[in-house]
Amino acid sequence: MSWGNLIVALLTCNFLSCYQDTKVDIKQAWQQWGGPTRNFRINSPKLADFWPEKGPPIMWKRSLGDGHSTILVEEDTLYTMYRHKTGEKEGQEVVVSLDSENGNILWEYRYDEPLPEKMNSSYGPGPNSTPLIVGEKLFSVGVVAKVHALDKKTGQLLWSRDLYNEFSMERIGNESNRGYSSSPIAYKDLLIFPVGGLDQSVIALRQNDGSVAWKKHDFQLSPSSPILIEVNGQKQVILFMGGEVIGLNPANGDLYWSYPHSTDYDCNISTPLWGEDNLLYVSSAYNSGSRVLELTQENGLTSVQELFFSKRMKIHFGNTVRIGNLVYGSSGAFGPAFFMAMNVRTGNIVWRQRGFAKAQFLHVNNRFVILDEKGLLVLATPGEQGLKIHSKFQVFNSRSWTAPTLVGSRLYVRNRETILALELGERNLDSGASTAP
Repeated sequence: MSWGNLIVALLTCNFLSCYQDTKVDIKQAWQQWGGPTRNFRINSPKLADFWPEKGPPIMWKRSLGDGHSTILVEEDTLYTMYRHKTGEKEGQEVVVSLDSENGNILWEYRYDEPLPEKMNSSYGPGPNSTPLIVGEKLFSVGVVAKVHALDKKTGQLLWSRDLYNEFSMERIGNESNRGYSSSPIAYKDLLIFPVGGLDQSVIALRQNDGSVAWKKHDFQLSPSSPILIEVNGQKQVILFMGGEVIGLNPANGDLYWSYPHSTDYDCNISTPLWGEDNLLYVSSAYNSGSRVLELTQENGLTSVQELFFSKRMKIHFGNTVRIGNLVYGSSGAFGPAFFMAMNVRTGNIVWRQRGFAKAQFLHVNNRFVILDEKGLLVLATPGEQGLKIHSKFQVFNSRSWTAPTLVGSRLYVRNRETILALELGERNLDSGASTAP
């Protein structure tokens, strides 16, 4: 982006809400959980202001297999994971590469992944984690924590690790656990994973060969995915563990700070959300709520101040997005879900709105693209009184727990059986054929 365009962008919008987006190239790939900046915010070419009654054009549709992994995009290639449910391949997990133009399979890497006897697979056998692209490599983690490093062009195996057996990850095999769900994060030449257990609750593997660079701490494993932040010039990796949120030195795993955040079942699922003003937002269901921590750092020491804790907004497994001083998300556990806006500095609920099941969503060009768990796809604009709904489309008719992916004007969505590619560009509404599943 040129300096002239940057100045115009900053003059025409709130700095805190726009700063992060100005750093995102609209052609940038979706290479990790949460997108380019790992916070579900992305710029895009001009999208259509509304969709026809039959929905946006479906460019292609294909069956795949079980799983909740989100879809990565780089150039003309998609990557995700699934599991075979029936037939001679039953019990195999698959890392798959697809042609973005038609959904055809380019390559697959398959491996046996029997589930632990007591693991709870009532909501699906996984895989749950989203892969990660770094350079020419693709890294994946299965539902029983098998890590594979693959050549992203060919699917050739480079190395693998069995975290479940190597690190005695007993919790994955418990009745209350639904398998490994955290999506790995890269830092320089490392991959960082929560694992749980004594002196190994977080580990870092070297990207080139899978060897252990460091393993430390005694925190309980939880499904949340880590993020990288910078606190007054210091890099920190933030992990939402079973009973607390922690900040580590990503280079060596040293603990900078920890803060309690308890839930029933020691289960924190949603991804922490970082703001440019050093505010960290975390939220959980299971008899918990939302908490905002203000972090400051001087001479290597981090101070943590709690601004508030509130039970009024409880993010179960969905994501959140911050715009200015408002955090948006789908609040609810096992009962009704409300789409809500919370003031990140006070904890006050600005509004809450019915009309959705539990949802995950993207912030695109000041609009939200929302996919709820019942398969309803929604285009909306957040405002002072609530969401202004522009269009709705029933894209699936079964459980949809996978967050959508958008690159350019092409949206990719999946449920436990099917992937769809939809065109959201304003000039392309009449192209392709769009029919509800």
